[in-house]
Amino acid sequence: MTEVRLMVIGDELVAGAGDPKALGWVGRVAARTHPTDRLSVLTLAVPGETTTALGQRWEDEVARRLSPDADNRLVIGLGRADLGAGLSLARSRLNLANVLDVAEQRRIPAFVVGPPPGSTAEADRLAELSAAFGDVATRRRVPYVDTFSPLAAHEQWLGDLAMGDGVLPGQAGYGLMAWLVLHTGWHTWLGLPDDAA
Repeated sequence: MTEVRLMVIGDELVAGAGDPKALGWVGRVAARTHPTDRLSVLTLAVPGETTTALGQRWEDEVARRLSPDADNRLVIGLGRADLGAGLSLARSRLNLANVLDVAEQRRIPAFVVGPPPGSTAEADRLAELSAAFGDVATRRRVPYVDTFSPLAAHEQWLGDLAMGDGVLPGQAGYGLMAWLVLHTGWHTWLGLPDDAA
């Protein structure tokens, strides 16, 4: 039986920070994914990480977890740290492009999950960042999940943020992110029937 090995890189949203069930969107997606082979999900999260820092560390960390006997795949969960760090849109685009290009060179199929909405103060800039990430992924024929647009005015998402620290989602918010991932090409990317969700 071949192992499907998912390396999930990203920030605290990948780690599920703020979720009382400690599952985050990654755990919820994994629980709803049933490949015919064994599934291993390896979460490699660094809280507050920008795409620059992600780009510097991901290759070495992922390389140590690759198996010649497994179906190795890369899931990139992008957060909002680029905004706080003052990175330009062009720099954020380039950082993601570099990760995706190296993954393609190494023949590691990639899947990208964009940043969800946070504070309303950064909404316009975050919308631009999400669109830029989506464009980079689409140009490389890599699946991209836009979590920003569907959740920006979603009552349950906004209520979940408000009940917490206003930045991290809770149980309901991570559930919404997981739903978006599962219904935006996840099973197709893994070669599974769509009704597996």
